[in-house]
Amino acid sequence: MLRKLGTRFGAQLLPATLGLGPGLGRKVSGARGQGWLQPAGHDTGVKVYNSLTRRKDPLIVGSADATSWYSCGPTVYDHAHLGHACSYVRFDIIRRILTRVFGCNIIMVMGITDVDDKIIKRANEMNISPASLASLYEEDFKQDMAALKVLPPTVYLRVTENIPQIISFIEGIIANGHAYSTEKGNVYFDLQSRGDKYGKLVGVAPGPVAEPGDSDKRHASDFALWKAAKPQEMFWASPWGNGRPGWHIECSTISSLVFGSQLDIHSGGIDLAFPHHENEIAQCEVFHQCEQWGNYFLHSGHLHVKGKEEKMSKSLKNYITIKDFLKTFSPDVFRLFCMRSSYRSAIDYSSSSMLEAKRLLLATATFVQDARAYMKGQLACGPIREDVLWERLSHTKAAVKAALADDFDTPGAVDAIMDLIHHGNRQLQLVTKHLLWVTCHRDPAVLGVLLCSAPSSPTLSSFLRPLEFLWQTDSLFQGTAARPLCTAWWRSWSDSGSRSGSLPWPQERPAGRPGGSSCWRGSPCWRHATPCARTSLPMASGLRSSTSTWELLDQRETTTNQGAEDT
Repeated sequence: MLRKLGTRFGAQLLPATLGLGPGLGRKVSGARGQGWLQPAGHDTGVKVYNSLTRRKDPLIVGSADATSWYSCGPTVYDHAHLGHACSYVRFDIIRRILTRVFGCNIIMVMGITDVDDKIIKRANEMNISPASLASLYEEDFKQDMAALKVLPPTVYLRVTENIPQIISFIEGIIANGHAYSTEKGNVYFDLQSRGDKYGKLVGVAPGPVAEPGDSDKRHASDFALWKAAKPQEMFWASPWGNGRPGWHIECSTISSLVFGSQLDIHSGGIDLAFPHHENEIAQCEVFHQCEQWGNYFLHSGHLHVKGKEEKMSKSLKNYITIKDFLKTFSPDVFRLFCMRSSYRSAIDYSSSSMLEAKRLLLATATFVQDARAYMKGQLACGPIREDVLWERLSHTKAAVKAALADDFDTPGAVDAIMDLIHHGNRQLQLVTKHLLWVTCHRDPAVLGVLLCSAPSSPTLSSFLRPLEFLWQTDSLFQGTAARPLCTAWWRSWSDSGSRSGSLPWPQERPAGRPGGSSCWRGSPCWRHATPCARTSLPMASGLRSSTSTWELLDQRETTTNQGAEDT
């Protein structure tokens, strides 16, 4: 399994993904990006850097009412740290921008890896079951994300709750001639069967690597889809014997389970580009027998400890947990810290950088406070140059939207806002004591526009309270009117009688084709997503983790439960 090759092999391929230099292995035929198919659909007006092409492409989604987005979730074996937080907060910012500024209704699915070598190892060390450990840290992860004001996905899906679907997906890959089983009970993806189509993200196919003497792979570069059970490990029955899924097949199955053979956006940290996302592409395209499964791959840069080239990670023991961080700084400070650099770039963490973000946040809040005081007649100042402020306001609104449309350029948007605040502060300078009795013309109109919550212009007004729509709890994403979209999917699917029982997929599956791609297209859950999205909002404020990862709570029920916990 490629994941077992260690970080060194994967790290040598990352420069190729980032366009920083050559990687290892053989080159694929043709130039990177030439085979990319620009999708048809709704043009969002955004240019986004696409890792598939290494350039900024127009972001065209299948539907503005139901934009599909798959996010790789955590492997829940320990506390999340700031390196994880940086990636999730950055993509949360992008999600809010697409929703509030560019009018996309995002349907986001996140997979939770709750069975894994690390989980099993840690559970054995703690003398508890892997399921108990995974449940503990899954809840811990969700609490950390809520503390950071990261909106929950539309639906969480756990690996262990979708084993039959994963088995069916593997069967489909085997039936299409791209995987094989062994006498030991393992199933591997046959990388050579992919030919030159492998390497869409990194531009190379992995070369030969050393394998253990008892390896049952046909080729050293093949990777595991199903792993035969080892003594004293959790396992599930399958056509190839007892075992559990490989790493890469989990996300391919979960994403396809909801979105089928076409995906608008796939996101994750840059370290996941190879081998994880590369192998996801290979698995999905051979299963669905399509030329292009995912249209846009977005990768976030690493969080580095300042003064070091290494990323923040548990293996390097240089991490800060989210809980420890929040003892010193607020989640708003961390979010502004993330916004001051491109989501694609590496970012250095230090106390000085956090203090600078805190200073900027305070400056924004102070301006808002002074502007409100002026509007109430509580701030003595000279005459306001309204014509100048109106001109600055118009310029800033255009600059902010242009920046956000250019690959979500949050540093440019923040700079435009801070420039406007600078000019506003110059207008609101306190007059000297002997002028306090002078009556000046006071017209709060322009400052009122600056501070109002105008839905038609969230690019500026929301930024100024301060940058609010990018982090505050918002009625757009929650409330009693927001009927859970994923619940509607699940009910329609369950009503078809195919969620449980002998058939793990909708009953559209053609006879004799256990894993054929046609059983995904037009499945009940996705077919009803677009009309449901027009009348339902995909977010809610709570999750009932004790019963299901996808059941979203009504706002009133969430409030009641929180009150009970507080007492």
